[in-house]
Amino acid sequence: MSACSFKNEIDSNYHCQKLKLNCIKNNKVVQFKTSEGDFEVELFGKDNPVTVSNFLENVDNEIYVNSKFYKIIKFPQLKFIHGGFNPENKVYFERNQIFNKTNPSIPLEIKFKEEINPKYNYQITDPSETKDLIYTFEKGSIAMVKSGKNKSSSTEFFFVTNKIPELDGRYSIFGKIIKGLDLLEKIDKEDYIKEVKISN
Repeated sequence: MSACSFKNEIDSNYHCQKLKLNCIKNNKVVQFKTSEGDFEVELFGKDNPVTVSNFLENVDNEIYVNSKFYKIIKFPQLKFIHGGFNPENKVYFERNQIFNKTNPSIPLEIKFKEEINPKYNYQITDPSETKDLIYTFEKGSIAMVKSGKNKSSSTEFFFVTNKIPELDGRYSIFGKIIKGLDLLEKIDKEDYIKEVKISN
């Protein structure tokens, strides 16, 4: 691999340009207004600019307005709450056509301590590497659903209600609930997102 192509693989500007995204490189706060109530999420644009920029584009295009939490997976100590658009659902394709969401996936983006740039299209296979991650799954984390080994969905995301170290370094964790965390436990499959609004 040439030095130039290697740089492109690790450079967020390259991926933003390729995906036609306005590259956000600072943290943002968004408010989820749901049928259960409202909560706020800090998005880690400083460390996950491509994933956050893509998510904010979805918010601007109102992709998540009146969308269901389409899958809830419950375990005794953990719950996964999926939102966005499941590509198996025909509504997903209809919405993509309306909003010109031509990319069904974006690169997996994870950030290590002491490294300037995130790694793209790379997931951890050695568990010892997780100690060097900036973000790991904890209560209230939001991450993009995977769409292939080293890709994330461009529209689907999920929240977790507890730590799950088995998934660290395998998904793009791009934010965390900072207000209204208790609502996460109440959300069920009948609930839906009224809208997501950018707070700052």
